Amino acid sequence: MQEFGKKNPAFNLSSLGLDVAIAHWNLSPEELVNKSLELGQGVLNDTGALCVSTGKFTGRSPKDKFTVKDAITENSADWGDVNIPMTPEVFDNLYTKVCAYLKGKEVWVRDAYACADPAYRLNIRVVNETPWANLFCNDLFLRPTEAEINSQNHDWLILQAPGFEANPAIDGTRQGNFTAVNFTRRIILIGGSAYTGEMKKGIFGVLNFILPHDKGVLSMHCSANEGKNGDVALFFGLSGTGKTTLSADPNRALIGDDEHGWADGSVFNFEGGCYAKCIDLSEEKEPEIFRAIKGGSLLENIKFFPGTNTVDYADASVTENTRAAYPIDFISNAKEPSYGGQPQNIFFLTCDAFGILPPISKLTKAQAMYHFISGYTAKVAGTEVGVTEPQTTFSACFGRVFLPLHPTKYAELLGKKLDADSKVNVWLINTGWSGGSYGVGKRMKLSYTRAMITAAMNGELNDVAYEAHPVFGVLIPKTCPNVPEEILVPRNTWADKEAYDKKASELAGLFVKNFEKYAAAANDEIRSAAPKTMVGA
Repeated sequence: MQEFGKKNPAFNLSSLGLDVAIAHWNLSPEELVNKSLELGQGVLNDTGALCVSTGKFTGRSPKDKFTVKDAITENSADWGDVNIPMTPEVFDNLYTKVCAYLKGKEVWVRDAYACADPAYRLNIRVVNETPWANLFCNDLFLRPTEAEINSQNHDWLILQAPGFEANPAIDGTRQGNFTAVNFTRRIILIGGSAYTGEMKKGIFGVLNFILPHDKGVLSMHCSANEGKNGDVALFFGLSGTGKTTLSADPNRALIGDDEHGWADGSVFNFEGGCYAKCIDLSEEKEPEIFRAIKGGSLLENIKFFPGTNTVDYADASVTENTRAAYPIDFISNAKEPSYGGQPQNIFFLTCDAFGILPPISKLTKAQAMYHFISGYTAKVAGTEVGVTEPQTTFSACFGRVFLPLHPTKYAELLGKKLDADSKVNVWLINTGWSGGSYGVGKRMKLSYTRAMITAAMNGELNDVAYEAHPVFGVLIPKTCPNVPEEILVPRNTWADKEAYDKKASELAGLFVKNFEKYAAAANDEIRSAAPKTMVGA
């Protein structure tokens, strides 16, 4: 048995086919940081965080992520541009080559786990080519005790070798980098990319298959927090919708910021840390994240102010996807352990740049499933080159690229959860525009959005009168504490009512068009929640 936190003989990895010179097992964050500095792989910033470059890849490469098509996945996975098949033979050959590449090298090994609820714990062993990647795994996955490490076997292996590049002509990959997931061998194999998010999202994808398919647990790309009375809230939303901002509430404990499971009677974090975007980060805007960047944290692809080791968070010259990884207990109001009870309120966040959707509306079970599959928001003009007017974005279940199963499987499981507890409220929150589309109307005030979410969580919208939206059918409260009544019904905020009706019909058509690819697999209840005026159009 290896000695906790010490260098260990390479034979400990022989069962994995690895013949390395030395394996460092479960080193402390301080040891990993020091080794990274010694090897010239990073520098410290002025708060003590380790700053590294992930090289060529500063984000995930979805087109280079493969799933082995075998007896477990053949009839279960949703094959296509998200789940790209790889044969077992191609995987086995790649694995053998990666092991040969690592022969005689120094590696860093970590025992960790996913899923804070002990009933669903998934033990993970990670083998990294660099010490700072191992630090990332320490920060992002859940950390076992020394006694647990010395007694547990791993359920899944992550083998990460950024320095190994495949030969596409021979190895069956698209290019030199790849992430390959094998559910039979229970291995995530990563080559050619040092971007650490591939490991985090690799395990997320594994859980998105195992938990719904085998355990009846709804896996979710969302944040979660808990009130002082034990009430749990979930926040779903794509980039730019305010998920991080709105779930970070000093009056509520943070269960987790990104990945969760909903089992019977419990919501639990998959992770033990946070992987926060830090472009334009400031202490004023996001104080908890800002203060979490300290000794033991990892900063990726940032730049310093010239002549200093102070991070210039506004500098996007390397990438706009600058990231900070840190243990969740670096956040002052994080809950330990990171799970809670049944959710009482679920919020779907959207930034509707068309100004059509209400700032808050209540969803029926059917509407909840439909909007869950839709995963709608809008890109705003000016945010990307070539975007000159608002563009709709749909990502099923608010995380399409992480779903091994067909999106309807997750939506139907959401419906079952809602059937099991009729007291769970699902809300659609528009953090986007009011009084007109982008360029005419104005962005919804954050103070109003916070007031609406607070009112929903406090039960202050349970007994108010509602009216149905004429196109989308969602229920709009006629009153809400600390929010002007005139902004609750979006059509009333438009000077040109006919223009609103026309734009509402246009947006409904985009929803219906997007849903076409899911319609055949969706049940009648989900299909019934489509925008009514556009059905059959």
